[in-house]
Amino acid sequence: MKLNDAALDKEYYVSAINACEEGMGEFLFTLGCFPGEKITVISQVASSYIVSIKDARYSIDENLAAAILVEDSSLATLAV
Repeated sequence: MKLNDAALDKEYYVSAINACEEGMGEFLFTLGCFPGEKITVISQVASSYIVSIKDARYSIDENLAAAILVEDSSLATLAV
């Protein structure tokens, strides 16, 4: 599911980055947003999302949120 559809204050794992614009994937990587990383949507105001990644908070727009694919952390089965 896309991060846009995520519930507030619920922890998810990033399952993939589906970047459609050049540089979007690299930008998300610099924020620490990559497959296997935990992410939580703290709040949503209009078309902006406040997310928590690695104990830091960032504001991202709906295009960036749509590029982040997540899965429920309680259902995630990540390979070790």
